Amino acid sequence: MTESDPLAGLRERIDQLDHNIVELLNARARIVVDIGKIKQQSNAPIYAPDREKIVLERIRKANKSVGGPLPDSCLEAIYRELMSGSFSLEKPLRIAYLGPKGSFSHLASVKKFGSSVDHEPVADIAAVFDEVARGHADMGLAPIENSTIGGIVETMDAFIEHPHVTIVAEMQIIVHHHLLALCEPAEVKIIYSKPEVLNQCRRWLNATMPDVQRLPVASSSKAAELAAAETHAAAIGSSLAAELYTLKTLFSNIEDNANNVTRFLVIGRQPPRRSGDDKTSIIFTTAHKSGALVDVLDVFRKHGINLTNIDTRPSQKRNFEYYFFTDLVGHSEDPAVKTALEEVRSHCLHLAILGSFPRAVETL
Repeated sequence: MTESDPLAGLRERIDQLDHNIVELLNARARIVVDIGKIKQQSNAPIYAPDREKIVLERIRKANKSVGGPLPDSCLEAIYRELMSGSFSLEKPLRIAYLGPKGSFSHLASVKKFGSSVDHEPVADIAAVFDEVARGHADMGLAPIENSTIGGIVETMDAFIEHPHVTIVAEMQIIVHHHLLALCEPAEVKIIYSKPEVLNQCRRWLNATMPDVQRLPVASSSKAAELAAAETHAAAIGSSLAAELYTLKTLFSNIEDNANNVTRFLVIGRQPPRRSGDDKTSIIFTTAHKSGALVDVLDVFRKHGINLTNIDTRPSQKRNFEYYFFTDLVGHSEDPAVKTALEEVRSHCLHLAILGSFPRAVETL
């Protein structure tokens, strides 16, 4: 094609639009710097989940009003990275997550906060809470439930041990497992991954690689590290692990359940403001009397409060005493929720609000 081709004119228009976009983004960034100065003077949190929700909702509405053609998910990804860059202009943020690098928690942290913040791996979920409680991390990211295996007990236990952290946001990601290696599929002699991941891909492995040895390891990231060091080894891991360990993706999306979703909680030290579309997480133990749990549930029913999740954990302090982890729709300062919680306390030995935060409406 020559320069007189019609493509040249279209590309010239794109180049001009790109220039205009960069100009506008930097104009936006200069305002962000001013906002950051005001926040630091008033000791306001840099990350505001309620503001994030408003911005993304406005972007979706704007996209609809102009008729696309870009999908909302594309614009949301762009704006999450833009907000990530904004955080770094206001104050560098440190996000603690369950490591090592390349884990699904690492992937979730990058999807939530973008690539312009510091993502710091720690050894276990308890350490995520420790880093936030001590002020070593601005926020932490911890998995709370998976659509396949249910509640994550380590996170529930960490809330019991760390009463001074609060939930500031939630997110949901679709978990896709990929077969990663340096060699070709026919050359794979061993497959590494976490036991849970191997189990979640069991049907695919039985059908596609029935004779290949499977070896469980501590994490999918460790599996990727081993696959990068061994000629005939493969790992089942995330797309981020493939990138970090320079592995080829032999097969994508090999999980048996295509709707494998993990919900993560973002924890911090300062509660977010009401967004108008919130959830509240609480933890409580009931009095030792017949029907105590039913009494609690009846209070929520009477006040029209929708409970979206309830999990139980042994208290570890008294035999046969249990903590109930419950999510409900609404903010703890909403009149109906506030009244219901006050009434519920009369049926409980202990009740604590773990946080009220904007409800996640999208799956990343």
